[in-house]
Amino acid sequence: MMERVRTIDIAAHAGRRVRVLGWLHALRLLGGVSFLVVRDGWGMVQVVTEDAADLAPLHEADAGPETVLAVEGEVVAMPQAPGGFELQRPTIEILVPVREETPVLLSKRNLRVSLPTLLDHAVVANRHPARRAAFRLAAAAMGGFRATLKAAGFTEIQTPKIVASATEGGANVFRLEYFGRDAYLAQSPQFYKQIMVGVFERVYEVGPVFRAEPHDTARHVNEYVSLDAELGFIHDHRDVMAQCRDAIAGIMEALAVECQAELDLLRITLPEVPPEIPSIHFADAQELLFERHGVDVRGEPDLSPQDERWLGEWAREEHASDLLFVTGYPMRKRPFYTHPDPQRPEYSNSFDLLFRGTELVTGGQRLHRYEDYVAALSAAGLPLEPFEAYLEAFRYGMPPHGGFAIGLERLLMQVLGWPNLRLATLFPRDLNRLTP
Repeated sequence: MMERVRTIDIAAHAGRRVRVLGWLHALRLLGGVSFLVVRDGWGMVQVVTEDAADLAPLHEADAGPETVLAVEGEVVAMPQAPGGFELQRPTIEILVPVREETPVLLSKRNLRVSLPTLLDHAVVANRHPARRAAFRLAAAAMGGFRATLKAAGFTEIQTPKIVASATEGGANVFRLEYFGRDAYLAQSPQFYKQIMVGVFERVYEVGPVFRAEPHDTARHVNEYVSLDAELGFIHDHRDVMAQCRDAIAGIMEALAVECQAELDLLRITLPEVPPEIPSIHFADAQELLFERHGVDVRGEPDLSPQDERWLGEWAREEHASDLLFVTGYPMRKRPFYTHPDPQRPEYSNSFDLLFRGTELVTGGQRLHRYEDYVAALSAAGLPLEPFEAYLEAFRYGMPPHGGFAIGLERLLMQVLGWPNLRLATLFPRDLNRLTP
């Protein structure tokens, strides 16, 4: 049997006969000429014939779109064809016929269906070239994150997703029964990645996190992929910000190098990551919002989505940057393990990174002395007992350290300019959705 050739490699076989495996993406009959488009996991190729007998296997099997097939044909240069080449004089073999109409139409450039319909039928809708391209970007983003941190001396870890206590000490956790006792789905790998700083100094993880927050917004889901990093022997949160900047730059470089075809298909321009991302202190950001927009948010412990959008506009105007660090969030808004600003203890050595006006990254410096943790837990009204294993790391010496977490789906949403996080999530889990 002839060896298979991927659609993206067709051009290298001009003038030769090849075998392509994939799905029947579209079939058009124009007078005496028939055009088939075959899609595989990488791209598409056009198949052309003027002989109706070549289509007999399709007619005999009553096969329609999404039929799995093998096509052998001669590779011919054709500027009008997708990719500049097409297959002529084909031989078609039906592998799995599909005789039902698909729940969503995949042959058009855009999926013209409602969001609920798209998500209800994601198992088929994600085959659409634009959907596939988006998730190819997601894969490259994870690869770029890993490659950048590995090159900087980080070790990849995988931490438990079933834990004995809530990482943030809050109530928004998924509780489950664990052999007769309570356990929880991990809100983040926070405790474990800090503990592992005591082993490797620099660690990262790519994995799911779970938040039982009753949000029903366009920018929240209850399970998402978190790109986490933690590093030791830092001076303060600015060292963490520098590493975060490098991770974002590495992700964008990976997208540019590995996914140009997907970026072209989706008509996406990647942001430039400056050598130093501009930053503004939280208190200064609130003053700026008051001066520019007349909205007095001074005294509020956090920024609203509208505040973030306005700050994103300011970053574009003043710094020509799609990225902006906001530093020094109030301590009362940050988790108990956050290190306070020594000069202004009501503020923290923490940050968020806004990307095109939306929070993308949260990070900062952590406490690293055992006695500070005892005091912080007491101040938060939390008992020591559930955190004993975590605190053991600090009883036996931990360096100054900090870290950050990037939400993969939110990164993808902002890169693509899509209005809803669910569009950038492979199979979303939210208040109302557990399938598919």
